[in-house]
Amino acid sequence: MSEAKKIGLLTGGGDCPGLNPVIRAVVRKGINSGFEIIGFKNGWKGLIEGNASALNFESIAGILPKGGTILGTSRTNPYKKEGGLESVKANFKKFDLHALIAVGGEDTLGVASKLIKDGITNVVGVPKTIDNDLSCTDYTFGFDTTINIAMECIDRLHTTAESHNRIMVVEVMGRHAGWIAVEAGLAGGADVILIPEVPIDIDEVCALINRRHSRGKTFSIVVVAEGAEFKKGMMVTREEKLDEFGHVRLGGIGEILGKEIEKRTGYETRVSVLGHIQRGGSPSAFDRVLGIRFGVKAVELVIAKKFGRMVALAGNKIVDVSLEDAVKALKTVDMELYGIAKEFFG
Repeated sequence: MSEAKKIGLLTGGGDCPGLNPVIRAVVRKGINSGFEIIGFKNGWKGLIEGNASALNFESIAGILPKGGTILGTSRTNPYKKEGGLESVKANFKKFDLHALIAVGGEDTLGVASKLIKDGITNVVGVPKTIDNDLSCTDYTFGFDTTINIAMECIDRLHTTAESHNRIMVVEVMGRHAGWIAVEAGLAGGADVILIPEVPIDIDEVCALINRRHSRGKTFSIVVVAEGAEFKKGMMVTREEKLDEFGHVRLGGIGEILGKEIEKRTGYETRVSVLGHIQRGGSPSAFDRVLGIRFGVKAVELVIAKKFGRMVALAGNKIVDVSLEDAVKALKTVDMELYGIAKEFFG
């Protein structure tokens, strides 16, 4: 029998519950299908630097329930590093890779899509983001865990809000899409949900709170996505420095919103920023199973030589879609769903 072909595997961008189940599935399915699996450390950085090691059954033992990624991750962009593309090509050849499976969100898979055009054609993508904003897939793994964590936090804040007769503003993640805010807020019984897709009308927000309190309620829960903006306002940032994919560091919209609500309504207001707690910890059953299914399908695409594709969820079926199409535009909140959430405002 000839020497086994090698599949490279990397995880890029922000960490996410469900990454380890994907890694485990790729290794298991890959080895069972006669491949060697090479794991690159810290996303594209590992492929640029040639920092990699073989993955085997021992490597994946016990990782299914663990959050994060055993391969590490980074927001490294080969196209922003001098000689980055050349290094990627050289290491692809050096490690004698038959194919590369890239696991990530819009940035990581955006790089994968560009590499295909630049000569590294044997690439398959796996969609990962807690924001659920990748096109061509109904859900990304990591999202379910995140909304359940956020929902539980909102549940807990209900009790202290009611006890102290306060307004609680809960800032959740969501740069350009408000899926976390909508689904966690709806599940957690939020009284107002604010998302990047709809500019914040502070007068309307305060009117909704006042209407609720006029019915005898003594507290309210306001959920806001970190990327939400006020009308005629700018995105609130912690710092203007850009990362290698051109993103600023968000955060602070909750504090600004909380102060404005308290000033306008007179009700005592407190702010909770959930931050990175949303993306940590053990993945939910849904995300574990979805990650496993994605990982197995990714190897099947390699076997079938269906490159330039991304695995995706369509209904309850795992399918493959064009990687290029998947990163063309972000998937923003369905306004029909947001309309349902609005039925419970105020």
